[in-house]
Amino acid sequence: MKVLVTGAGGRIGRTLVRGLPELGHEVRGLDLVDDPGTCALGWVTGDCLDPAVADEAVSGVDAVVHLAGNPNEAPLPESLESHVHTTARLLEAMLAHGVGRMVYASSNHAVGHTPRGDLLTADVRPRPDTYYGVAKAAAEALLSLYADRRDISSVALRIGSFRERPTSVRELSTWLSPGDAVRMADAAVRSSEPGFHVLYGISANTRAWWDLGPGRALGYDPQDDAESYADAVTPGPDDAAENAYVGGPLVSQLQLPPAF
Repeated sequence: MKVLVTGAGGRIGRTLVRGLPELGHEVRGLDLVDDPGTCALGWVTGDCLDPAVADEAVSGVDAVVHLAGNPNEAPLPESLESHVHTTARLLEAMLAHGVGRMVYASSNHAVGHTPRGDLLTADVRPRPDTYYGVAKAAAEALLSLYADRRDISSVALRIGSFRERPTSVRELSTWLSPGDAVRMADAAVRSSEPGFHVLYGISANTRAWWDLGPGRALGYDPQDDAESYADAVTPGPDDAAENAYVGGPLVSQLQLPPAF
């Protein structure tokens, strides 16, 4: 498939730009940074909030993997612009070009204030832990609207802890490996299931907190397990607090600032 990857210069973006072609896809990149020269379908440099940039980037592709956005906490207006407005701009460009599938990088922080307990399913209510989490939950709602009213199917990936290897006790449950990130995006892009879907973006971790069933139903078959690195992870004094909520340290340590 011909796939647009927004945020292609970021950590996950670079991983997908390298990995998706190995699974048969042709990739176009979009980012604020210049082209590193690695995409068969070229590179668009610019902000996907710009209608002309979004139109150019979406033209001629089969699917959009939307990773672009500020990965850090910010005031509410900035968070909404970065995660919701960019998604809306791309969805409108997709409508104009007849592109029918988006894969969206959501986050576990959309449900981050959920207390840790039984295996968390994809149908739990939104319970964000930050303005970042609010924006991710709002973007998921927007995708649901466009699935129902505009027939653009989408998969929201509630990504856990994307790293080369887990570095904390919490990440033994929430880790997403680079290899599984590629497998997850590939499955979401290839899925023919209509409508809006949510899956949890983690590897096949022995200690997983989140249900991998919805992802497996869409074809995601994770191969890595954080338990392979457990002996190298040193328990820390904040483990109990970080493990109390799905969102981890953003719940236990981050002071929520004023919204505006």
